[in-house]
Amino acid sequence: MSRSLVTGPTAGIGRSFAHQLAARGDDLVLVARDAARLEELADELRAQHDIEVEVLAADLADRDQLRRVEERLADLQSPVDLLVNNAGFGLKGRFLDNDVEAETALLDVLVTAVLRLTHAALGPMAARGHGGVINVSSVAAFLPRGTYSAAKAYVNRLGEWAAAEYAEQGVTVTTLCPGFVRTEFHQRMGVGRDSAPSWMWLDADDLVRDALADHAKGKVYSIPSAQYKVIAGAARLVPSGLLQRFQGLGRK
Repeated sequence: MSRSLVTGPTAGIGRSFAHQLAARGDDLVLVARDAARLEELADELRAQHDIEVEVLAADLADRDQLRRVEERLADLQSPVDLLVNNAGFGLKGRFLDNDVEAETALLDVLVTAVLRLTHAALGPMAARGHGGVINVSSVAAFLPRGTYSAAKAYVNRLGEWAAAEYAEQGVTVTTLCPGFVRTEFHQRMGVGRDSAPSWMWLDADDLVRDALADHAKGKVYSIPSAQYKVIAGAARLVPSGLLQRFQGLGRK
């Protein structure tokens, strides 16, 4: 029986990961701030799929709470076979319009937590000779879109390097780079669906299904949908100055 740990599973992409991993028979460790929503989801998954579900309430921006998740990943008596680093949030405003503490919290969740949890998971996985990590990044990583893009660019580089470094020890690291997805993410930012063209919005269940398939194939990157594959490829060729003209896309 495999066990997967998913951060940010109470909504959106993380929730889809939890449901699809449970459907294939994985036991789960669910990590998020909201204990009540975690328990509700855990009960739902136990009832639907007859699996074991652990709940670990933790704010990943808090170093002490983050450490508890690291310790769970390092537990050799109850090993985690797949880590899904999904937790995250965005800031609608431009850099100087945001409080610096909010920007720091963004960095803590999107970068520091991903770094520390990946480090905690890779050690036992490499020692056992098998395991996997899926880091949820963004197509924004390929674009100059402020600190969110900068943080996701770090996640891309970390995942790309780790995939090569630990492949020989049986560990598969895949970086998922979605674009706009129909979830609570943009609602929490106060961004409407009309902030981007309809063709740019993806379904969370579809992209998670593709991501799990790509991970099973050992792919380093999973970029869902043809349109975002084109955008990611073009971003490497288009001058940065031209890309910056689209800063407002997805922020209205």
